[in-house]
Amino acid sequence: MRRGRREAPAATDMNAHVIKVPDVGEGIAEVELVAWHVKLGDVVTEDQVLADVMTDKAAVEIPSPWAGPVLALSGEVGQLLAVGAELLRIGAADAGETPQSASLQAQSSGHPRPDGQSQPASGTPRREAPVRPRAAAPSPSPSPSPSPSPTATATASPGSVPTSLRTRPIASPALRARAWELGVDLADVVATGSAGRIMQADLDAHLARGAARSTPPLRTPVAARPDATHEIRIIGLRRKIAQKMQEAKRRIPHFSYVEEIDVGELEALRAQLNAKWAGQRAHLTLLPFLIRAIVLAVPEHPQVNARFDDEVGVLTCHDAVHVGIATQTDAGLLVPVLRDARSHDLWSCAIEIARLADLGHRGKLTRGELNGSTITLTSLGRLGGIVSTPVINHPEVAIVGVNRIVVR
Repeated sequence: MRRGRREAPAATDMNAHVIKVPDVGEGIAEVELVAWHVKLGDVVTEDQVLADVMTDKAAVEIPSPWAGPVLALSGEVGQLLAVGAELLRIGAADAGETPQSASLQAQSSGHPRPDGQSQPASGTPRREAPVRPRAAAPSPSPSPSPSPSPTATATASPGSVPTSLRTRPIASPALRARAWELGVDLADVVATGSAGRIMQADLDAHLARGAARSTPPLRTPVAARPDATHEIRIIGLRRKIAQKMQEAKRRIPHFSYVEEIDVGELEALRAQLNAKWAGQRAHLTLLPFLIRAIVLAVPEHPQVNARFDDEVGVLTCHDAVHVGIATQTDAGLLVPVLRDARSHDLWSCAIEIARLADLGHRGKLTRGELNGSTITLTSLGRLGGIVSTPVINHPEVAIVGVNRIVVR
């Protein structure tokens, strides 16, 4: 999530400031309105977030350059708005105030009145502010995949985000499935990962302490009326994902090749390295090894590390390997990009994967971190079946899909 630029954000009439949809990026002509953070009659302060809009795969916050009551809202959630179109109107800060709204404005402003009380912020716009991300707060392939288990770049202290302050513990789908099978409540597990994320090692430590387990609850089906229906409106990121998937299936002839690989020695090596460098280096999941394998294979098969422009009939093969890592988040499916994977060893690769996964779960990935991949990796991990056929990430020409490890 990032902030919209303040280029010509508002026009002024006699009693209201008109805030327009800002230019949020080069070549962007329209945005989708995905959320309102204010309603009619609200009294807003300068720099307060008014709405979220979506373009491509980047969510952008629109802050207010004015203080005052909200007089009108333009557009409904899910509607496409042209850049420069009216977004909402804000009245002058001292126009039509009620005693209560004046009091709220006074509390939010640091300007003293002559009588010693706080003075509401005036209708004068603030100076231009650069695009910047919203302050971080703990939160969350074309084929859905469990998010890479992040290992913090700077290791967080155990319990840095108390579970009592989280409504839902942060953990990968694979870890949740394992905890459910073991009868462990993740709310009781001390998290050491970035932003309070629970790692596999945290669950192991919790079990080693002899924590009590419960029997996994039986899932009782809920009786439903035969004619019951539930409509879900697809907007924002989920709509962008659906559109891109449809485009990929329409424009790319898909062909799948499946191979079974013995990874017994690889898993033994991974366990050995994690044991040797525990607490000193990043925890290695299977993903860094898979990325290293792709990097080593690409020189022999350069045509798979490419992007195809079917409109002009040009295949561009890349020397650098920019790996898109399909990541499932609460907001939907994201594909953050690991730049120049050849320059990373196993541990730096693990750190970068963790950083991208953490940003994805907190909704902080930038456009640059979501674009430019040359080949995509999607791993279903423990939740995966025997075979999957992921959708190629257009305009790439190949995607590597990995399923769960089983004993043969």
